[in-house]
Amino acid sequence: MDRMIYLSMAGAKMNMQRQDVLSNNLANVSTTGFRAELQAIRAVPVRGDGATTRVYSLETTVGYDDAAGPVTVTGRPLDVAMQGKAWMTVQALDGTEAYTRAGTMEVLPDGTLVTPGGLPVMGDGGPITVPPETEVTIAPDGTVSAKQANGQINQAGRIKMVIPEEKLKRGDDGLFRTANGDPLPLSDVARLQSGALEGSNVSPIETMVSMIAAARQFEAQMKMMQTAEQDEKAASQLLSSS
Repeated sequence: MDRMIYLSMAGAKMNMQRQDVLSNNLANVSTTGFRAELQAIRAVPVRGDGATTRVYSLETTVGYDDAAGPVTVTGRPLDVAMQGKAWMTVQALDGTEAYTRAGTMEVLPDGTLVTPGGLPVMGDGGPITVPPETEVTIAPDGTVSAKQANGQINQAGRIKMVIPEEKLKRGDDGLFRTANGDPLPLSDVARLQSGALEGSNVSPIETMVSMIAAARQFEAQMKMMQTAEQDEKAASQLLSSS
């Protein structure tokens, strides 16, 4: 009897964790450059005397879906969409180098090029700054140019774009980093599309279907627990009456 309760309990817990991942993905269906989080479940045996036949489900995050999201043309000069496997480099709040596919940028009053969250956009020599009251354009190779009122064009820097050989690791701040935290080198072949943004690669329909399936599986596991409880009560009554 305890096997049935234990298995259904482990299954219900796993489905709750699966719902958390799916709901987070669904909440970010309109987040620029968002990468859907993937999830895997594996069976782990329970160690100990008399428990060799018991297993429980363990949820593990296997990373993210690196498929490209849909690109929307905005016409805004400070919007960029990374192409292929390229990532844009920013400076995180803790000062480390991090990577993102969200290409919305702004210019602070001091000329610093930042993300909407205020994170500096990194160039090949540090944070990029542009002269005040200039028209900013971004080339496909990431070169940032500033056009002054007299028509003179100056290069303010080049956005550091990288192409990781291995999958990056998502941090609690939503930014991505290498597994060991070391910065990646600038890629000469990485390209971007100016005046456009990449959307989330989350499929809302597929995610909703998965959430419904997980909810039904959770209900089935809970019914199994109730059945096990009823069977145990019935067995206890038979023993007491005999």
